[in-house]
Amino acid sequence: MTKTTEPPEGGWGELLGRKYAGITSVLAGGVAIYAVNEFVTISLLPNVVADIGGERIYAWVTTVYLVASVVTATTVSPALMRFGPRWSYLGALNSFAVGSALCALAPNMPMLLVGRLVQGLAGGMLAGLGYAVISVALPQRFWTRASAVVSAMWGVGTLIGPAAGGLFAQFGLWRWGFGLLAILAVGMCGLVVLSVPVRERRRSQDLVRTRIPVVSLSLLGLAALVVSAAVVPRNAIGTVLLLALGCGLIVAFLAAERGAGRRISSGMVLPRSVFGPGPLKWIYLTLGLLMAATMADMYVPLFGQRLGALPPVAAGFLGAALSIGWTVGEIGSASINGDRTIRRVVAIAPVVMASGLLAAMSVQSAEVSTGAVIGWAAALAVTGIGIGAAWPHLSAWAMGSVDDPAEQSMAAAAINTVQLICGAFGAGYAGVVVNIWDAPNADAGRWMFGSFALLAALAWVSAGRACRT
Repeated sequence: MTKTTEPPEGGWGELLGRKYAGITSVLAGGVAIYAVNEFVTISLLPNVVADIGGERIYAWVTTVYLVASVVTATTVSPALMRFGPRWSYLGALNSFAVGSALCALAPNMPMLLVGRLVQGLAGGMLAGLGYAVISVALPQRFWTRASAVVSAMWGVGTLIGPAAGGLFAQFGLWRWGFGLLAILAVGMCGLVVLSVPVRERRRSQDLVRTRIPVVSLSLLGLAALVVSAAVVPRNAIGTVLLLALGCGLIVAFLAAERGAGRRISSGMVLPRSVFGPGPLKWIYLTLGLLMAATMADMYVPLFGQRLGALPPVAAGFLGAALSIGWTVGEIGSASINGDRTIRRVVAIAPVVMASGLLAAMSVQSAEVSTGAVIGWAAALAVTGIGIGAAWPHLSAWAMGSVDDPAEQSMAAAAINTVQLICGAFGAGYAGVVVNIWDAPNADAGRWMFGSFALLAALAWVSAGRACRT
């Protein structure tokens, strides 16, 4: 008999050394492009609508991107098994470059939305591949550190995105912001060819067990798009009807998921345990409400320029304050020990978030002073700390709330799906609220932040149910 032992955990020096530096750079770079694109776009949008119009469908730029990302995020595993890591990455990067080029050349808002749709389809694949390929291309001893490198790219996007987008907007070169993303995506293809393996080591039989939930995803994506379309009608009746239709599609989605749960061979977005007596449904609901409430941040650069007379660079960093708070809150909360303390943190997090949004509402005025802008940034940071404090624990609870080991991967994947689709709903709702007024003004800002504070407060109820079980 031979005695086997677990290999020692790989060090940073070896992971970032000559042998693995290329693949590590690809894994991190794909997620970095996705993250930077998100913050660059938010910073550029005020200049975009000033140049090509489309202020009433401002929120669509984010909604279309997030909905498309949801669709392709669920196809990462089948794509890996059918095409292999290298061709999956090359397809996603080249598609992202095409979408970015369409955005850069867009003569009007509809064409920009087409580019954002292509970007979202490619971006969802890039974000998913960043984690999925770790187990394919790297030895197991590097998985923990490689996951940390990939996760850290969101922090990089928080810093680089607003700065780059703000600088391009400052000089009236918003098209070059999208052009730079296209160039980066094409340039990264060379590194993929040199570093990423052609085939995945998993057996091809696994492909049969991976089914894409086409019906559920179609209903979910259509619901988010309908909510976004509610910004178009200029009368209250049309808006209310579209919002009601969006709610009806969500009910249809849940019915389709419940029906699929009774058929073992059917693909699903959510684990079957969501429809059981356990806490999983409350965990996902809390995650979704908190994520939707963060989408008030989407309009911050626009309000910062209109109300605070901030230059585009400063307005971009004002919009990043929430993400910075999220990162700080997540790092601090992840180190908390003790079940009772963790449950208290999760239970109070929605209240902290609602308090930050209410504080942001209070500073909205026709002319925001420098001191008020500082308070605004602090309020957004508090909002981010609220969701960041709850997010890692809710995510861990979601993955640990299923008894069937086969459902654990689905429970983990559903976290990303819930995050993206609820973000799309939040973006659409923000557009509906802001478009009640003819132009974004202080009243629109107050109502937007106030309504999202109410949304975060509702999460306090679901968080309590999640903590109780």
